[in-house]
Amino acid sequence: MLRNVMIVLWVTATLLVAGGFAELAKARKSPGDGSDRMGFNYGGKPKVDAPPVPKDDKEKQALAALAEMAKGKWYLNITTREGRVLRQLVETTGAKRIVEIGTSSGYSTIWLAMGARAVGGKVFTHEIDPEKIKIARANFKKAGVDDLITIIKGDAHETVKQHKDKGQIDAVFLDAEKKGYVDYLAQLLPLVRPGGLILGHDMHPPMPDPRYIEAITKNPDLDTSFIMMESFGISMTVKKR
Repeated sequence: MLRNVMIVLWVTATLLVAGGFAELAKARKSPGDGSDRMGFNYGGKPKVDAPPVPKDDKEKQALAALAEMAKGKWYLNITTREGRVLRQLVETTGAKRIVEIGTSSGYSTIWLAMGARAVGGKVFTHEIDPEKIKIARANFKKAGVDDLITIIKGDAHETVKQHKDKGQIDAVFLDAEKKGYVDYLAQLLPLVRPGGLILGHDMHPPMPDPRYIEAITKNPDLDTSFIMMESFGISMTVKKR
């Protein structure tokens, strides 16, 4: 009799535990509206997101230009959420000299410039396509950040050499051809200050280049996290002090 009771209790406990793990797994996998009840995000727009609130007229002008670009008139190389994170990283780290590889329409550059303006910084952006440069210039002027941005025309594998002997770089944002990331990193990393950031776009699987991933995760002088992976994904690498 006692043996039968013990068997029943054991079976019941096993089912309860299994059910609990099943609910946990279900909660973690359920996409819902972008955020499940366990707090994990799998894409979409989280309910906590709200439009940025401008602090002054200059920020209001920049945000208005970004909003117009986001309506679909211009090609956006990053998402709005990623842009806000770029701006926050630049401002909180006090990055005054920022190098961007891949200007495109200038959407990401404007976000970087907003962060740079708050700390008295500048953005140096590299672009090879003359038509994109023309579009970006117009967008920078409309956003009121053209005085904060220097466009460097040409093949960035060559033009990044201009940064030598120009002072330490505080932050780098890579968003050009993915197979070029390894070379950009090799050339720019020695110029990045200790405590500086190297940010790489389009990190969502499949990864852009296994060599780049290895370079930023196996180097003892670097520490890398992967953020915003519910969209295109950004590698956030700090050069250790």
